[in-house]
Amino acid sequence: MKFVSLTAIVAEAEKKGIPFWKAVMLKDCFDKQYSKEESFEKMRLMYRAMEEADKNYDPLLRSESRLSGGDGQKLENYFNEGNSLCGGFLGKVIASAVKMGESNACMKRIVAAPTAGSCGVLPSVLITIKNEYSISEDDIVKALFTAAGVGEIIAIRASISGAQGGCQAEIGSASAMAAAALAQLKGGNNDEITHAAALALKSMLGLTCDPVAGLVEVPCIKRNVMGAITAFTSADMALAGVRSAIPPDEVIDAMGEIGSLLPKCLRETSTAGLAVMPTAVKITKELES
Repeated sequence: MKFVSLTAIVAEAEKKGIPFWKAVMLKDCFDKQYSKEESFEKMRLMYRAMEEADKNYDPLLRSESRLSGGDGQKLENYFNEGNSLCGGFLGKVIASAVKMGESNACMKRIVAAPTAGSCGVLPSVLITIKNEYSISEDDIVKALFTAAGVGEIIAIRASISGAQGGCQAEIGSASAMAAAALAQLKGGNNDEITHAAALALKSMLGLTCDPVAGLVEVPCIKRNVMGAITAFTSADMALAGVRSAIPPDEVIDAMGEIGSLLPKCLRETSTAGLAVMPTAVKITKELES
């Protein structure tokens, strides 16, 4: 059993009369020789690790570079005051995304979903919606299978590596995965799930990878916020009936092509973009001294 497109996952699901997530889980069972129960519980452990990382955020920790740490708490405090533009719900998503990114920079345990640099998108989306809507853990695990299916197709047809495809391959992929998961959690059908992913990924096309001093901190951590918020807006658009004019698989192919066309200097080499601005150069020299 091998899926090389979102269309193939949908076709398999419809052929067997099962949901999108289950088609992905059955492939996992086939690939790893797991039972259905084993596969499901392995994914449950992934989600619980996300929750643990979120719960164990330490606002006093700072990364070795001193570029990261504490901002997640600042955001949480700000949104708790009740005067934010984004409101309480999205405020929790934003704070959670930054917390997870900072935990990664501070070498705490995170779940690379799909990468360490994009580790804040899926957890912030899933943990917040679970708590706000009292969604069962089982349903969150099912949504994670859907996210994993989207991520695998992106990895096959394009890339999830910033070094290969720019930040669109990391934050963009994570946002697409989260959008698909959200669409499913809100009762979306296969069309809505895959188009939510496409709408999110389209919004991230061309995003460069230009980290300051070669560290997955600036601007990476804050980009997790953008990926998480884009996931919500994309899921809502798809659930409202909005469709990507370019089919989901073709959007993934476009991302792969754009990634190959990006100059090497904008693909995680830190030799262009934000990484070579005067302040970034100063920071890099200070860290190297």
